[in-house]
Amino acid sequence: MKKKFYQISLIITLIFISSCSGYTPIFNTSNLKFDIANYSIEGDKFLGNKIYSKLNILSSSKKQENARSIDITIKTEKNKNPTSKNSAGKILEYKVVLNVEVKVNDYLTNEKIFSRTFTSSTSYKVQNQYSDSLKLENESIENLVNKTYEEILIEISQKI
Repeated sequence: MKKKFYQISLIITLIFISSCSGYTPIFNTSNLKFDIANYSIEGDKFLGNKIYSKLNILSSSKKQENARSIDITIKTEKNKNPTSKNSAGKILEYKVVLNVEVKVNDYLTNEKIFSRTFTSSTSYKVQNQYSDSLKLENESIENLVNKTYEEILIEISQKI
């Protein structure tokens, strides 16, 4: 009886494992065929370069035939505003807003592929130590840059 149970459970397990063998993600980056031929960065150069370097790594890692050459302009702006204060006027929380305006044109024909502004924000609480607050701010900005990069990548994959 136990032997049949183990055989049946083994067969069911194999069926479940083999049914997932054809899985492909919806936004597969291997299908992206683009090459950044020209770029310009405006506004906050540091954050713009972070976004550009992530896109450039993706485009240059897949030097493929029939890759569409694009011209990309990235304009970044970061705003940090206090959102709450205590009764003494000490700031307790900040909100960081990242605005990224991206314009993508075809490099050969200068035809506009898309132009869009990506806005994302997050809040963080002020810590007792300034270095801890600064670390939280940098982590928040890094998360916003990654989120914006992913949104740009989705937009590029839909338009190209």
